[in-house]
Amino acid sequence: MARNLTTLCYMEQDGAYLMMHRVKKEKDINKDKWIGIGGHFEEGESPEECLLREVLEETGLTLTDYRLRGVITFLTDGWQPEYMFLYTAEGFTGTMHDCDEGDLEWVPKEKVPQLPIWEGDKIFFRLLEERQAFFSLKLRYEGDVLKEAVLDGKEKLV
Repeated sequence: MARNLTTLCYMEQDGAYLMMHRVKKEKDINKDKWIGIGGHFEEGESPEECLLREVLEETGLTLTDYRLRGVITFLTDGWQPEYMFLYTAEGFTGTMHDCDEGDLEWVPKEKVPQLPIWEGDKIFFRLLEERQAFFSLKLRYEGDVLKEAVLDGKEKLV
């Protein structure tokens, strides 16, 4: 079975996250949703190499201060399992440019849950705010509906 490895980063500045509104690609599992910055590993990349490359490609920014916060396991009936390395970043340099995958916007943290985001993303946003410790989160979807969420292999959240 093929493995689908990705990174996702929530860059933070002045109480806001840099979010991407995925509106520019027709065939996009995230079409019209708001997500962080990231993407798929290239052959031989470490999670950090993937993170740094994807952030630079999508935003024009170079991360200088970032931290691995968790691993998210996505299961769904619509695509292969995905294992996502979730980061937050507070330091970066450069000038932001437009992205060909979506519109980039700084969104105040308290407004993020009101955006069209995946149901499971609301769980990991809460964990990012509440927990300093590394976490593992398993999310199982049927279509677009979150059917199961398990934290650290033992605590059922959904």
